[in-house]
Amino acid sequence: MRTNVYAGPEDLAIIKAAARRRGISEAEIIRQGIHLAAMANRVWDDPLFSRTFEGAGRTLGKSEGRNTVADAVRRETGADTAA
Repeated sequence: MRTNVYAGPEDLAIIKAAARRRGISEAEIIRQGIHLAAMANRVWDDPLFSRTFEGAGRTLGKSEGRNTVADAVRRETGADTAA
């Protein structure tokens, strides 16, 4: 697909310098920018987090967080992996 895009001279100078520095084409820099813009504005069908877990109301340490999630999964699935 082809489309015309207008950019200011300052942006074009930055793109030109970045392409030269990275050894890739200006078009590749622009394609990467378009991809980043598209992904930043994408609307996902499913929420990022589909479940919530009851917590302590404060930031947990690594092992405490892992244990909280593991306990919730065990309760939800009825699995007892502590044996």
